[in-house]
Amino acid sequence: MKRIELSKPATLSSLRLVEADPPRPAAHEILVRIRASSLNFHDYLVATGVLETEAGRVPMSDGAGDVIEVGSEVTEFRMGDRVVGTFFPDWADGPPTATNTARMRGDQVDGFASEYVALPARHFTRAPSDLSDQEAATLPCAGLTAWRALIVEGGIKPGDTVLVEGTGGVSIFALQLAKAAGARVIAITSNAEKAARLGALGASHVVNYLETPDWGKSVRDLTGGLGVDHVVEVVGGDLRQIMQARKVGGKIYMVGALSRMPIQFPAGNLINGNAGIIGLTVGSHRHQTDMIRAIEATGLKPVIDSIFPFEEIGRAFELQKGKGHFGKICLSWQ
Repeated sequence: MKRIELSKPATLSSLRLVEADPPRPAAHEILVRIRASSLNFHDYLVATGVLETEAGRVPMSDGAGDVIEVGSEVTEFRMGDRVVGTFFPDWADGPPTATNTARMRGDQVDGFASEYVALPARHFTRAPSDLSDQEAATLPCAGLTAWRALIVEGGIKPGDTVLVEGTGGVSIFALQLAKAAGARVIAITSNAEKAARLGALGASHVVNYLETPDWGKSVRDLTGGLGVDHVVEVVGGDLRQIMQARKVGGKIYMVGALSRMPIQFPAGNLINGNAGIIGLTVGSHRHQTDMIRAIEATGLKPVIDSIFPFEEIGRAFELQKGKGHFGKICLSWQ
């Protein structure tokens, strides 16, 4: 079989396509033919050495495929089932802990940039029945992060207002999930073409933050001066505009730090605004199972920008680095 491995020092050009013997499943494991993966910012940080891991690590936290062999003790799956991997192999249910979030797929343990993987059955959920392998592969990190922010932590309800930033995977999923829940969505971007596409997906208003530097006030004005109920924050850094955009008592879900800058805002904005900032990382096996049921019930379709063969993983990361994509970038075995 083929798989991708990281070399040292880790750079996009040092990602190696290698051959290896296919694994065999133990009694509690399933052998999965991986069909697709999708890129996340976490994967980019691993691939470029910002997040250090050992040489030979197989990257990519997302993976979807079909079961081709079942261990003797496995009862959850059968041969031919379509499955999706989980981001945290040790977080089955309950609240996050230092133990169940210690290992992340494609970082502390091997990921899904491999034609075949043999892993414990509990490391997978079933895939949504009406999604392609590429669409299903967008769910374990970006999709579940948006789900946990708005549904699990936010308890979003019809009539709420949600602010999303940009057009990356988490933000697009947050827009789609918010609309499915009956909420109103305001988006910010710097690109007119992307603004039109955000509107087509259901954003009620789109603010160009380059044309409107004081965009936090503009967002607040669009809510009649109240501010938004929920902010899915993926950028980090200077949060002063976010603090201006959210309502008194509004919630900010810190799910990413694309700017890689320290968080900044006047403490009075947080205190006087009675605002809550919730940091969160993806979700549990239970969260993923619940999300997949909701996706099937609502007919939500992940937005895919482009699909690359796994052999061109470096070129896919270059596209991600350039931030020109809309939605998810996927990888697929030929």
